[in-house]
Amino acid sequence: MTVQTERPDSRPAEVLKADGGERRAPRRTAAARARTTALAPYLLLFPALAATLLLLGWPLVKNGLLSFQNLNMRQLIQHLTEWNGIDNYAEVLASSEFWRVAVRSVLFTGANVVLIMIFGTLVGLLLARLGSKMRLTLLIGLVLAWAMPPIAGTTVFQWLFAQRFGVVNWVLDKLGFHSMADHNWLGTQFSTFAVVTLLIVWQSIPFVAINLYAATTTIPKELYEAASLDGAGAWTSFTSVTMPFLRPFLLATTFLEVIWVFKAFTQVFAINEGGPDRLTEILPVYAYIEGFGNQHFGMGSAIALLTIVILLALTSYYLRIVLKQEEDEL
Repeated sequence: MTVQTERPDSRPAEVLKADGGERRAPRRTAAARARTTALAPYLLLFPALAATLLLLGWPLVKNGLLSFQNLNMRQLIQHLTEWNGIDNYAEVLASSEFWRVAVRSVLFTGANVVLIMIFGTLVGLLLARLGSKMRLTLLIGLVLAWAMPPIAGTTVFQWLFAQRFGVVNWVLDKLGFHSMADHNWLGTQFSTFAVVTLLIVWQSIPFVAINLYAATTTIPKELYEAASLDGAGAWTSFTSVTMPFLRPFLLATTFLEVIWVFKAFTQVFAINEGGPDRLTEILPVYAYIEGFGNQHFGMGSAIALLTIVILLALTSYYLRIVLKQEEDEL
């Protein structure tokens, strides 16, 4: 009698089930799957990171190289490269005009951000209180204002505040302020900044309001009911329930608004090109006028990089305050 014996499986025992049934995936495949899972987030981020490096990183590097060159129209036409080291930075930092513009930019940003956050928060809280129809109407108006391109909004404000045929002067004249009939709103530093501030605040309120309204929808209604049972009034409910939930959104939105307002080139330049007498220039406008207007391209590049450094200093200081508040709360 011939006895047949099966050749034992040479693969590891762990690939077989205990009952001899269906085989599991080899350990090598499981390890590869784990590596793929670990790399998945980085693979998904790679296209965005590559596009960011290409569209933002290379222009920044190019701007940095230009800031160390003496590049005027002659060098540009003749394709000459004249390196001058840190001369551009030394000249800019030694200029009192640069520091005046820097201080003006910081004050301008601070005033705008405060107004934007106050009125944006109020409108966001109003959205949470309105009925569905009124809320939808206000949201449509906010979205339309938010979607308007900055240059289009700036053009509308130029028409509104025009000296001879502006709607604002016409309305003031009809209301009895006849001296305002031909008032030049762009004739002084203060009035020009007032118009620009009104424009920027109007364009920024929708972003803050919609964010804050979305944040209010995440607050559990049970907390308000509990506060009401404890005898809390409207102000106490706001400070004890609403504000703790809104604080992270307010801090993040303020951070974004600081960046957005600090680089508000379009509105300031399109309204009056930094006038009158360059008294309303902020750093982005100052860099453009020095670089392209006066054809000192290396100088303009140096001012642009210094603008980035100042903005990074402001935002890092703000982030440090935010992190300190979070640590104190913990």
